[in-house]
Amino acid sequence: MDLRHSGQPGWNEAAWDAFVQRHPHGHILQMSGWGRLKRAFGWQDVRLALCEGDTLQAGAQLLLRRHPRLPFLPAVAAYAPKGPLVDWQDEAQVRTLLQALRRFCRRRGVLLLRIEPEIPDDPTLAARLRRLGFRPSRSVQPRTTVWVDLEADDETLLARMHSKWRYNVRLAARKGVTVREGGADDLATFTTLMAITGQRQGFGVHEPAYYRLFWELFAPTGHAVLLLAEHEGHALAGLLIGQAAGRAWYLYGASGDEGRQLMPNHLLQWEAMRWARSHGCRVYDLWGVPDEVAEHPDAPIPEPATGLWGVWRFKRGFGGRVVRYLGAWDGWVVMGG
Repeated sequence: MDLRHSGQPGWNEAAWDAFVQRHPHGHILQMSGWGRLKRAFGWQDVRLALCEGDTLQAGAQLLLRRHPRLPFLPAVAAYAPKGPLVDWQDEAQVRTLLQALRRFCRRRGVLLLRIEPEIPDDPTLAARLRRLGFRPSRSVQPRTTVWVDLEADDETLLARMHSKWRYNVRLAARKGVTVREGGADDLATFTTLMAITGQRQGFGVHEPAYYRLFWELFAPTGHAVLLLAEHEGHALAGLLIGQAAGRAWYLYGASGDEGRQLMPNHLLQWEAMRWARSHGCRVYDLWGVPDEVAEHPDAPIPEPATGLWGVWRFKRGFGGRVVRYLGAWDGWVVMGG
């Protein structure tokens, strides 16, 4: 197999995205559109693939930038968000790809290669990565999440929810809350809601241009949607979700300070699940809960419920199961490959 990368003559970006779409661990963060999004905000992006003839067998999208901990060195760090995409049961293929990535990184002056695959935690795979010179690192993406199985009809999905959540979904509809797909003209409303949410809950948000570009890159092809919950013509809440490879992810959510008693967020999540299922998704990923619940899903929620504990209180009622990923792993490029 030979290694090819974006920027080379003959590289086919559409073929890369098709590979991500059909891969069992494919993720929207490995699609070329995500690379273009991050490029617009200070990263370099490159996609690399091991190929047999014209067939892509394994690969990774890497995001590159100067290493934040070593600003005094001409050193670059490379990061594979939710990648690489490889047959993790095939040790030879894993070794071949990681060695190829390290060689490529060395030529680019990369000091550190960080990977963060979209695979559940597995001690066998962790041991394999250690043998290949990687060590656990601090996760960039949420390591623990909730997966909702979408392979069921509406009544079954609702029946799996906690009774209070099911009640709130129906309450919002009875009270006249409606959910619709938003377009380009609605992005300003969504970013205003994001600013309100960030201020209320004390977390940072991206600048409006970030959310707009995400929507422009993914929504026209059906890989993302903006959903808005409204009451009597007034926007109460919104979310952006992405979908690829049979799964959907709740990436960005926002709500205003008014109308919260109408439970718009419960109805929004319900309609997001229905949208995802209509686009062929089998799983809806609620994207991030406290690591502690991976081992103790029934652990009491601390008061005050700060950080991810607050979102766990909301997400736990939608009938999903807690999943913990393998996490992020670092390999020093100068040490091997």
